[in-house]
Amino acid sequence: MGLGEIADGIEVTEAQETRGVATVDDTGSTLDEQLAPFDEELPCSAEDAATVLERYTSGGSVGAAGRAAGVTPMVAAKTLHLLGESVSPATPLQREIIDDWLAGDLSRVDARELTQLNETEFALAVYAETHDPLEEACAAVEGVLAARYLSTSDPLVGALGESTW
Repeated sequence: MGLGEIADGIEVTEAQETRGVATVDDTGSTLDEQLAPFDEELPCSAEDAATVLERYTSGGSVGAAGRAAGVTPMVAAKTLHLLGESVSPATPLQREIIDDWLAGDLSRVDARELTQLNETEFALAVYAETHDPLEEACAAVEGVLAARYLSTSDPLVGALGESTW
């Protein structure tokens, strides 16, 4: 087979066909509808979790996101953790100390002293160590959380911005 036979039927055009970026579009449902199946597993309602997530991903703090949803900052932090966001205040070494306390190798007083975390930070770190994120819920909101880390100059910012809410 020669080049002529291989090239037979190939056309040259003046304009290239425009192809868009392939996306998975789940805009047929709202964020709280996407979180509804996890209502029983979240520390707040799906509607409140959606509000926490929306406010947090728009640049708000965990506390501000909680206040916007009418829940405490701790509930907001737990919700974000279960949705896949890293909110634990503990460093890897502090997490090891917490794991030692959870295993019964340290007293709580010693663990608190060694970690140097305040009561609230310690409680949140323990929650994060004892509760895994909800995989299916994480998958449902991953586009929303990914948009938080894109700069406005990133070429994907339009693909993951407001349209995913």
